[in-house]
Amino acid sequence: MILTETPVVTAALEAAVRAPSPHNTQPWLFELGPDVIDVVLDENRVLTVCDPDRREARLSCGAALLNLELAIAAAGRSCDVELLPEKDRPELLARVGLRARHRATAAEQRLATSIRARYSNRRPFASTPVPAGARHAVRLAAREEGAKLILLDELGLLEAVAGLIRRADHLQTLDEGFQAELRAWTKGDGSHDGVPAYAGGPRPSGGLLPVRHHGESDQTREFERDPVVAVLTTPTDGPLAQVRAGRAMQRALLTATSLGLSASFYSQPMEIPSARTVLRSLLGENEHPHIVFRLGYGFPGSTTPRRPAGAVTRIRP
Repeated sequence: MILTETPVVTAALEAAVRAPSPHNTQPWLFELGPDVIDVVLDENRVLTVCDPDRREARLSCGAALLNLELAIAAAGRSCDVELLPEKDRPELLARVGLRARHRATAAEQRLATSIRARYSNRRPFASTPVPAGARHAVRLAAREEGAKLILLDELGLLEAVAGLIRRADHLQTLDEGFQAELRAWTKGDGSHDGVPAYAGGPRPSGGLLPVRHHGESDQTREFERDPVVAVLTTPTDGPLAQVRAGRAMQRALLTATSLGLSASFYSQPMEIPSARTVLRSLLGENEHPHIVFRLGYGFPGSTTPRRPAGAVTRIRP
């Protein structure tokens, strides 16, 4: 009997595809075998301009992996996870083996429930401060996956990193290749991938930081002038660290969602190597930054579409 054809795995795959990804490219495939789900990087969905080294794609697959694990636990099964299990197949990022029955913890249930509620909120946030308890919770969530979450305002680094984000955003505005790639993944209603106009948010007319705009809308809104900006780091870099960072990112985002917080990404400095180098120097040479995002209390928005689980699933070779 192939246990990966059971409702447990169906639910797990439907949760996995809800992970965030750059431009909502969904760069993952899932290979099914007896008691096994392999998480594979889909090379055909890597962004060639802003992610040529596949960094963001691996982060996305790491986030999908955590969703997969949480959904399996919530459905009453345990699993073993092996990262980068085959050296001669670098696109194979993780192998998940289904194991015995499992009683999900309250934390696992809470995070699994948050998977469908989480989305990137590209609209302005309310001015309500993020309390100390919520800040601590998202930091602790990243630490559980071996990462560190740095809240820039607490270290006096917000202005310096904000300047770096603005410069990187300006460079991407002038990059015709980047703009063409962004337009290609800005989709109309009915598409199963990309960022539809309704989820793109308004054009920023003010605020400390530029939120990446998708779509052709001329609507403008002022964004928050004192955002809570987080940088997720790990002690090392490379494919393994990037998959782990993706897991940590998703655990932090799901924890934020469970606390009623919204989030969206400032990907600009991570997509320009020189800006990423400067960011690392600001944080300290012992920290390798992977993602920058803002946290706050957002007004209700909409989730972006996803390809159905069957479209990203195949039988394991």
